[in-house]
Amino acid sequence: MAAFAGYVIAEPLAAQPQQPGTLLPYAVVGDAIPAPLTGERGDPVRGRAIVSNRQVGLCILCHTGPFPEEKFQGTLAPELSGAGNRWSEGQLRLRIVDSSRFKTDTIMPAYYKIEGLTRVAPAFAGKTVLSAVQIEDVVAYLVTLRD
Repeated sequence: MAAFAGYVIAEPLAAQPQQPGTLLPYAVVGDAIPAPLTGERGDPVRGRAIVSNRQVGLCILCHTGPFPEEKFQGTLAPELSGAGNRWSEGQLRLRIVDSSRFKTDTIMPAYYKIEGLTRVAPAFAGKTVLSAVQIEDVVAYLVTLRD
């Protein structure tokens, strides 16, 4: 385990093949990344597991959501319930990949970025927080959250 921006990051739920220091190409169109990073949509069940895990996705450290089994959810960031109503799949994808595109001083980490970051533990330099497959799994889950 290692620290990232003050949080502990453990091994991913399922190791995803991706070379450290390489990112799959993607295109930002307006305020979204319309196409899946992997070319395929993710799995919402795996996505929920990532979002609700404090050592993998880190999401519930700052966000609250429909996770009754998880105590002490964060209140620093928007509620995840209804995320599928508020943002499109592509908008969610860009927010996870690099939320600083929306708010330059955000506290949300860029989950799929390797350059221009600060306070990155040496063991994680040149690596993304989540793999492209994990990003797609999280997006697939978040789009299912409708009021």
